[in-house]
Amino acid sequence: MDPDSQSVPKRGLTEILFVVFLRTVAIACLWFGLQYWGMLVGYTLNGAGRFDLLSLPWKVAGASLSVVFPVAALGLWLTVSWGPVIWAFGAGTQILMYGLWSDVFGHNALVIPMHAMIALVYVLFRAALWLEKRHKAHEVTVDLP
Repeated sequence: MDPDSQSVPKRGLTEILFVVFLRTVAIACLWFGLQYWGMLVGYTLNGAGRFDLLSLPWKVAGASLSVVFPVAALGLWLTVSWGPVIWAFGAGTQILMYGLWSDVFGHNALVIPMHAMIALVYVLFRAALWLEKRHKAHEVTVDLP
C-alpha cells in the first residue's frame, strides 16, 4: 500500500451503533430544548409557562435547560467529547428537579428512568469500545515478531 494514500479507518459495528445512539440522544436533547423554549416564550402550556409568569426556581431551571439541552444536542450529534458531559449536566439537573426537589418542580415519572437508562447504555457502549480497543491492541502485539 502506498504510504501517501489517504485511507479512512474502518469503523466497527460497535462504533457505528454508538454513533447512532449518540445521535438519537441528540435528537431527544434538541426536543427537550425546544420544549423549554416553547414553555418560556409562551408557545406551549397555553402561555402559563412564560418566563415572566414563572417562580424563581423555574426561571433558573427553564432558562438554563433551554440552553444546555441544545448545546448537548450539538455535542452529541458531532460525537465530540464534551457532548456527553453537557448532557450529564442537563440530565442531572432534571433528575434533581423531579427527584430531590419534586415539591418545587412537580413529578415527572418518565424523566428519571429515561436519563438513568441513557447513562447505563452510554457506560455499556464505552466499556464495549474500550474492550474492543484493548482486544485489537492485543492482536497487534501478538502478531509482531
